Amino acid sequence: MKIIIAGAGAVGFHLADLLSRENQDITLIDTNEEILEYATTHLDVLTIKGDATSIAILEQVEVEKAKLFLAVTTSETTNLLSAILAKQLGAKKTIARVNNPEYLEKSQVKNFQKLGVDQLISPQQLAAQEIERLLQRCSFTDIFEFEEGKISVVGLTIDNTSPLIGKKIRKIDELNPDFSFKGIAILRNHKTIIPRGNTIIQKGDHLYLVTQNKHIDKATAFVGKQLQTVKHIMIIGGTNLALRTAQLLEDKYAISLVLNDKEIGKKFLEKLQNTLVIIANSSNIDALKEEGLEGMDAFIALTPNSETNIITSLLAEELGVYKTIVLVDNVNYTHISQNIGVDTIINKKLIAANEIFRFVRKGKIQAIASLHGVEAEMIEFLIHKKNRLIKHPIRKLHLPKEAVIAGVIRGEQSIIPDGDFTFELKDKVIVFSLPEAIYRVEQLFK
Repeated sequence: MKIIIAGAGAVGFHLADLLSRENQDITLIDTNEEILEYATTHLDVLTIKGDATSIAILEQVEVEKAKLFLAVTTSETTNLLSAILAKQLGAKKTIARVNNPEYLEKSQVKNFQKLGVDQLISPQQLAAQEIERLLQRCSFTDIFEFEEGKISVVGLTIDNTSPLIGKKIRKIDELNPDFSFKGIAILRNHKTIIPRGNTIIQKGDHLYLVTQNKHIDKATAFVGKQLQTVKHIMIIGGTNLALRTAQLLEDKYAISLVLNDKEIGKKFLEKLQNTLVIIANSSNIDALKEEGLEGMDAFIALTPNSETNIITSLLAEELGVYKTIVLVDNVNYTHISQNIGVDTIINKKLIAANEIFRFVRKGKIQAIASLHGVEAEMIEFLIHKKNRLIKHPIRKLHLPKEAVIAGVIRGEQSIIPDGDFTFELKDKVIVFSLPEAIYRVEQLFK
């Protein structure tokens, strides 16, 4: 598949990295020669220096042959204009990254589709929605819902209170007669493990479980976590994401938003109805304590500085704040979050890239998600034709050992399958796979 990516920044580079592993025909456009040189030395892609809104550049990269044109530069105007031009010149599908929340309203989306932009992606909107989901189930560091919550994948840290420490995976069922679940991954010392029957759970492991949504509270108690309700939240940062998050949350929680700049504070006050906006040094823990940090249930660090976000989050945890969520700009930080003691790390660029990525995967893919810090993917496939998948039980399908069937959704029914389970036509199958097995898994479900 010929794919053209306008913008070689964090989103574009991550997308190009993911897609180049799939043996796609990738062309990367950017005006920054240094960024393109870095991409050339690290990725198997063609790079072109130039403005993606230039018709000459678009013709040079043969945009008319592109199955997909992705406009993900830091300039919203560039993204929209280049996507419109690419569509007019023959690109089959166009996706543009935007920041303005007004563009995501249904009427505006339709207008952009008429102009030639098939899909709008907002990293800020996606990140704010991710934060909202994490707060709803605050005992978990990660939560991913499939098919409107029929099946959920949750991440949690095994601490001193967990009854699972020292137990083999196959023995856990004896402790748990009440509900269906499956351990699908363990993150241990930066290494991702797909647990087998003899795998022993250790203190400090970051465990990912799949369960039916109706049993999440039982799963929380089962692993030794307390059920906690969030009411009071402190957000720090004068960023657009901080504003968007406060707008999304302020009618459900008591929000205190701390930022440094008075002028930005005035603009935020005009757009927020039920949020307490505080002008103070958001990187100073004493200032945050004066503003009530110790009485908060959750702390969300959304300043532009990743290090400030991490440090203030760690100090908030020391003061007894139950849930912390940290924005980081450096992709590498997402792989060390559990090891440095940070509760949950989010990266809006990775969230956006993964959302875009699902448009180019093979097979009948319904959804895709990445687990924080884990070099693996959760992919939802549709059983769309009669083949060997519906003739044999799972244990005879020769699924790669680096992959596991996490769950199955059959109509309104959600199932945690065992090795004797057999798929049916129109089943939606959730697969957890390490990178080296993704191609084989996709071929199986193609």
